[in-house]
Amino acid sequence: MKSYRLIAAAAAAVVALAACQKQTRIEGHLADAPEAEVIVKLLDINRYQTLDTLKTDAAGTFSYRPSIEAGKPEFLYLFYKDTKVASLLLEQGDAVTVYADTLGRYTVEGSEECLKLRQVEKDYTDFLLDMLRLREKYAAVEGTPAAQEVNAEISRAYIAYYRKALAYLSGNRKSMTAVPVLFQEVDTGFPVFSQLTDAIHFRTIADSLKTVWPESRYVKALDKEAERRFQLLELQSRIDAAGETGYVDIELPDVTGKKVKLSEVEAASKVVLLYFWAATDEQKMFNLDVLKPVYEAYHGRGLDIFSVSLDIDKTDWARIVKNQKLPWVNVCDTRGISSPYLGFYRVEALPRIAFIVNGEIDVAPAIDGEAALRNYLESKL
Repeated sequence: MKSYRLIAAAAAAVVALAACQKQTRIEGHLADAPEAEVIVKLLDINRYQTLDTLKTDAAGTFSYRPSIEAGKPEFLYLFYKDTKVASLLLEQGDAVTVYADTLGRYTVEGSEECLKLRQVEKDYTDFLLDMLRLREKYAAVEGTPAAQEVNAEISRAYIAYYRKALAYLSGNRKSMTAVPVLFQEVDTGFPVFSQLTDAIHFRTIADSLKTVWPESRYVKALDKEAERRFQLLELQSRIDAAGETGYVDIELPDVTGKKVKLSEVEAASKVVLLYFWAATDEQKMFNLDVLKPVYEAYHGRGLDIFSVSLDIDKTDWARIVKNQKLPWVNVCDTRGISSPYLGFYRVEALPRIAFIVNGEIDVAPAIDGEAALRNYLESKL
């Protein structure tokens, strides 16, 4: 019996030790701040969320045990009043020691990722200060011959930092510190990675991080941003091609999942009625009451319809198309209002009808019923 108790006690000790080892620990010292408040904030994608308020002792030391889930590293920031005094990137089980002062200068021990984050933020701060200095220099000589050279200095400084950031990303594809680098800004609304082709860098880093941290909130947000940027890149390529075709091509899956191009339909038609809609009751009836009889009357004369649904629920859309037996091309863009095609075709409300006639977008008057639609088609076919 005594032996059994010893084994049980040893097992409990092992479990307790394992739990302790997995606990994340922050030990800190804030210089010249005895019995002061240290605020712990979490980066919640694009905003700070206050987690806790700590109290330093008479020597300025403090301790904290943040709750961090396995496989989900977190960006944590320590603040003294309104000053950020330390930036940390912690995984479950990390044990770090922070030495900071009230001016925001700090060192950190115990985590390679925290050291990388500190260097990333320092390089970024140095760049912003350099840009501020150059802007002030430009303001002093604006309107003089010297302004052109200062402007060139600003461009060189930006390009140099862009290349430095790109080199960092290339060497740290599986480090979470790559995420804040991708979202840095030269100024409000002006990202460091502002070129359309930078979508490639977003996608590369997102795909690399997903192999390590698939459940991370930051990786999921990065993946979403990479998709948004690729949509813009796709749209730009289609706009460039529009110089040849006269319109932006659309390529989306039909009810069978096969991708269909607007250009393929246009090549075999005289007039294409491009119809943006969603599966509301009113718009479903428009299919049957207006579009179907018009299609039957004019398809033989060269009309075709390219119908783009903006329904996020693809299953519901496909069911409606099949139940209504719609004979024209029906595709669905499950990105909904985030579809990159809406801006080019000026889709401000649904439904929206546009026409492509002889390879060009035709700006037609508002079509609000079957009679108006037939009158328009009579003039074109």
